[in-house]
Amino acid sequence: MDKLKTMTRRRKDAHAELMSLDSKVYKAFLEMEQAAFSDGELNKRTKELIAIGISVVINCESCMQWHIEQAANSDASKREVLEAIEVGIEMGGGPATAHARFALEVMAHLYAE
Repeated sequence: MDKLKTMTRRRKDAHAELMSLDSKVYKAFLEMEQAAFSDGELNKRTKELIAIGISVVINCESCMQWHIEQAANSDASKREVLEAIEVGIEMGGGPATAHARFALEVMAHLYAE
C-alpha cells in the first residue's frame, strides 16, 4: 500500500531530521516511549495492543500504523490486533468505527495471507 510506505518514509525522514537538529524534546520523547513500552507488569505486546485501541479513538493514522507494526513484531496475532481495534471502536463509538477503517487496512497489509 503506497500510503503506508509514504507514511513510513515520512516518519523516518522526520526522525532523522529531528535527530540531526539535536532536538532535546524529541530525544526525551524517545526515552519516554522506550520506558513506556518496555516489559514490566505488562509486556510490550500488551502495551502495543493498548496503544492500537487508543490510536483508533484519537484517529492517529500514523500511530495506528506504528503500533500495529510494533504489535505484529511483538508476536501479536491478527485476532489480538483486531480485538484491540474493536476495543477502540467501543471506547470511541461511531467516530472510532470510521477511524478503525484505516487500522483494518494496515492489519490486512501486515497479516496478508
